[in-house]
Amino acid sequence: MPTLSTESPVAEAISRIPDPEIPVITIADLGILRDLEVDEDARALVVTITPTYSGCPAMAAITDRITWEAEAHGYRAEVRTQLSPAWTTDWMTEEGRAALEGFGIAPPGPVSDGEGRGPVAVQLQRHVVSCPQCGSDDTTEIAHFGSTACKALRRCNACGEPFDEFKAI
Repeated sequence: MPTLSTESPVAEAISRIPDPEIPVITIADLGILRDLEVDEDARALVVTITPTYSGCPAMAAITDRITWEAEAHGYRAEVRTQLSPAWTTDWMTEEGRAALEGFGIAPPGPVSDGEGRGPVAVQLQRHVVSCPQCGSDDTTEIAHFGSTACKALRRCNACGEPFDEFKAI
């Protein structure tokens, strides 16, 4: 993931925009804010974002919020959508993962080994997700799709609490 400059107040404000579907995590911590160029002389921004998946309904709301933040700071914004490389949960920051867990959503585990993306590995072991409430690994998937397409609905067999799991993509 590229390093984003947050030296200007407008860049800082844009990097702090919450995800509309999961407002405890910012678009920067989610890893969908790919690039942010600030032209101070022209009072203009070019912001590049990548959707979490191709049909993500939050992209329009994120684009609108970026435009709003730019205008509130006296800038004009051009928002670009970049589809390649495809977004991966590996781009989430540790702060973002901690925010999800603190909110009661199990954060995703790593997808790749850090060496790049290749074929999807077939796993022959049980998918273990820890309960964000009590920490037990004894959890069951109730529905593959939860409150959003990027989450699964799970239940902890130890404490009985339902919770969302942010799927590793």
